[in-house]
Amino acid sequence: MSSPGVIVGITGATGAIYGVRLLEWLRRCEVPSHLILTPWGKRTVEHEMALPVKEVEALATTVEHYGDLGSAVSSGSFATLGMAIVPCSMKTVAAVNAGFGDNLVTRAADVVLKERRRLVLVVRETPLSEIHLRNMLELARMGAVVMPPVPAFYNHPESIDQMVDYTVARILDQFGIPAPWAERWDGKLRRDGGDRTDPS
Repeated sequence: MSSPGVIVGITGATGAIYGVRLLEWLRRCEVPSHLILTPWGKRTVEHEMALPVKEVEALATTVEHYGDLGSAVSSGSFATLGMAIVPCSMKTVAAVNAGFGDNLVTRAADVVLKERRRLVLVVRETPLSEIHLRNMLELARMGAVVMPPVPAFYNHPESIDQMVDYTVARILDQFGIPAPWAERWDGKLRRDGGDRTDPS
């Protein structure tokens, strides 16, 4: 029997590269992935990455259909490590907070919450309205991890890929999945000799 996997939802918010890279690293870490792409998520993948949807789907262990509420991941009896919605639109945040499981992304998220598994929301929006903040606060109180893809600069990234991988490593941390390539804060001085700022 294979080990429990991670459900990966990709919605239409900007930042499709984070979801795609998460799939790539789950595959390298030999952790099963269950991919749910929303219609707008597919559109964003094609627009931002010029990548055929079929290539993204090929990265996943299992591809779940957005409208299939009878999918295995829609039931709490199906064991998973949890779910990451990467990127997560504010529409999705609102639906999950309201328990409005009208598609497989929001239904799977609802199941993860009720089963007290890890739900990671890589939210993409700026600036944030009071509605957005309220929804995220309520979800955080329910146990969800609200995790905007904020880049770090103490590791001196030299490419967009490095900044993306930093966030993906932090996502994997939430599921206890080792990310040996990750650049971690080590408390040392900058290369130019100046003090690093507090990373917290």
